[in-house]
Amino acid sequence: MENWRKSSYSGDGDGDNCVEIANAPAHIAIRDSKAPASRTLTFPKEAFAPFLATVRNYSTVTDFARFRG
Repeated sequence: MENWRKSSYSGDGDGDNCVEIANAPAHIAIRDSKAPASRTLTFPKEAFAPFLATVRNYSTVTDFARFRG
């Protein structure tokens, strides 16, 4: 089982509107905290930094969910 933690950017207020991340030995996974049973994105560890560089242009979880598909 993966240990999920919320983004440090979730801030005060509605902490459910954020992205959660889980680190495993071989991969990193992310999910929308409002829908934890939904699909996750899973990356080999070396692919995660390029992914972050791409999604920095998205400012909200909703934007991220649209990106996720």
